[in-house]
Amino acid sequence: MGEIKLSTESLRYITLFENITGAAVKDCIIDDGRIIYVIKAGDMGAAIGKNGDHINRMKKNVDKQIDLVEYSDEPAAFIKNAFGPVSVKSVNITNRNDKRLAYVEVSNKDKGLAIGRNGKNIEKVKLVAKRHHDIDDVILQ
Repeated sequence: MGEIKLSTESLRYITLFENITGAAVKDCIIDDGRIIYVIKAGDMGAAIGKNGDHINRMKKNVDKQIDLVEYSDEPAAFIKNAFGPVSVKSVNITNRNDKRLAYVEVSNKDKGLAIGRNGKNIEKVKLVAKRHHDIDDVILQ
């Protein structure tokens, strides 16, 4: 993983999120009307809060969609986490033509959710996989 550079705006969002939720944030990406937080492993419960209280308060404060990804040192586990509620059957990471590729198998009924409206969900996964595990592309199967 390369060094992650955070903007002043990202740092402000991290501080706000940590103050509201008590969860530790490893990364914050501001992307087209949404904020993607990469949460320290084990802190997802605190980030969401009882009945979603923390995440809902955060959404009200920033008036943006918020996506949470639980961090893992293991690239396959991290990618599974990045897909959120989508049931991932398997993740195979291979090197081909000097690129690291992740082939992700999901059930046919979950493919639409994995891709998301206008490809937003798969783009989120590609973005965080590249930032945290140097994976050049994520391919759904």
